[in-house]
Amino acid sequence: MIPLFAYRDNSCDPRRCSVKKLERRGCVRVYSRVDRIPRSSLILDPSAPQALSPADRKPKSITALDCSWEVFEKIQVTRWPLRRALPFLVAANPGHFGRPFMLNSVEAFAAALVILGEEEQAEQILSAFSWGIRFLEVNHDPLTEYAAAKDSAEVVEIQSCYL
Repeated sequence: MIPLFAYRDNSCDPRRCSVKKLERRGCVRVYSRVDRIPRSSLILDPSAPQALSPADRKPKSITALDCSWEVFEKIQVTRWPLRRALPFLVAANPGHFGRPFMLNSVEAFAAALVILGEEEQAEQILSAFSWGIRFLEVNHDPLTEYAAAKDSAEVVEIQSCYL
């Protein structure tokens, strides 16, 4: 089990927030300040220059940025030692179903876990949501291919087939 962390700025509705639900279930530790997140954590950052790949296996932890894009621009994560972007995937959450790159935090965690070889943990966190497992069904083919890639360059190459 890879520890999961989240930076959360409380900008979304707490009744609909996937991170809050995971926190209540004890699946994720939430931070309200970026500087409190362990520096050894792999940050899921959509602006990162490198895609997440199986070459990143065995991170000490994974951190999702659960905040609005306006706030995200101000967060100081660009100097973070280990930042990775998720490759092309389609959302299955009710708010963004079918929209590419519009994953919520639990979907981002699940995608990262599958790519890193932790599919059982991904299924466990998604099971907290009625639509959760649908995310794995909708993205089965790309996730399987990304998880079999050797490095970030190969993930990007696979992604180009889906774009």
